[in-house]
Amino acid sequence: MISLSNKFRKGGLALAAGLLLMGTTAVQAQDAVEGKKIFEGNCTACHSLDADVVGPALKDAHKRRGEEWLVKFIKNSQELVKAGDKDAVALFEKFNKVPMPAFSGSLSDDDIKNVIAYIKEASEKPADVAAAPATGAPTEGDKPAVQAEPKEVAFMDLPPIMHITIALTGVILLLIVATLIMLVRLFVPMLGDSIYDEDFRNSFAGRLLFLLRGDASVVTGKAKDVIHSSHDFDGIQEYDNDLPPWWKYMFYVSIVFAIGYMLHFHVFRSGALQTEEYEMEMEQAAIFAAKNADDPNAITDYKVLTDAAALESGKSIFSTNCAACHGPEGQGTVGPNLTDEYWLHGGDVNDIFKTVKFGVPAKGMVPWQGKLTKDQILEVSSYILSLQGSNPANAKEPQGEKYEAKK
Repeated sequence: MISLSNKFRKGGLALAAGLLLMGTTAVQAQDAVEGKKIFEGNCTACHSLDADVVGPALKDAHKRRGEEWLVKFIKNSQELVKAGDKDAVALFEKFNKVPMPAFSGSLSDDDIKNVIAYIKEASEKPADVAAAPATGAPTEGDKPAVQAEPKEVAFMDLPPIMHITIALTGVILLLIVATLIMLVRLFVPMLGDSIYDEDFRNSFAGRLLFLLRGDASVVTGKAKDVIHSSHDFDGIQEYDNDLPPWWKYMFYVSIVFAIGYMLHFHVFRSGALQTEEYEMEMEQAAIFAAKNADDPNAITDYKVLTDAAALESGKSIFSTNCAACHGPEGQGTVGPNLTDEYWLHGGDVNDIFKTVKFGVPAKGMVPWQGKLTKDQILEVSSYILSLQGSNPANAKEPQGEKYEAKK
């Protein structure tokens, strides 16, 4: 009887312990679920689990710093920096001195601990073999096929047959030159003194022969050493020498070229002038930019959305992704004030669209083209423009240049 009682007692204790552990696991899982919601609403604009963005990658952050330090840092990172905390100062310096928003007023300690619980859970998950495309990111079927640009190939990387062909070509050219030189050296002595006859020297063959023998007068001309009898200016006299043949030949060629140029471009109009070439190149660039959706220099002509549904969608996107750095009312915190007339990167809807899409990584602004669709970026850009003149409390001072809309 006593033995049976002991067994029931031990079994009850084991059951209670098991239920307690299951309950603890369930609570931790629930904390991670809540933490994920808070993380996605406040942290994804600047942080990723696996890669540095505006701030550091957060995978295993709890192992590197400890939960107590993380709570203090999330509540107010600048207090730790000003206090000289070594880790906080190192992070602040490493990430371009971009201050992290203080969450002491918007998140409770429990909220922050839930976020840390989510980071713990996400850090322990094995990395996916192939990451799924982000929501709104264009798939292979959405993008036009872009032909790969030809790559330059180094000479040593050419196939051996090309090396052999080039070497043989060089050898053949050398043999031809050597053969010509040998023929000249063989036949010139046979001509004897006849090569010095004036008629032969003035012929093309004679000039070429004497040029090969080092006589440069074919190019430079001969000095007559005859002084102009009537050209005497204050004792300065002038020789009656012809212009150098090379100069005259270039002059004749330039005349022929000028006539051909005039006929080609101005008479027959078979060639494009500089203005036409510029316009054609600009058209080609516009076509290329239109095909390449990821070109930051692509010309866009979006119009501001004004319907209530689009602006409400833009407000939701702004609250989820932008409020952490620009404030819930666009008043500016880490990022600039979006409600005044001053802009760092242009205040037109197309300028804002590009800033949101491609980001400004050097200033801590992350690109959103992989997370938001084109329509979502246009909606949030239009919503940002709707904030103009709203004058929220505690607005950040103006930054950049005043934007004046084109009329």
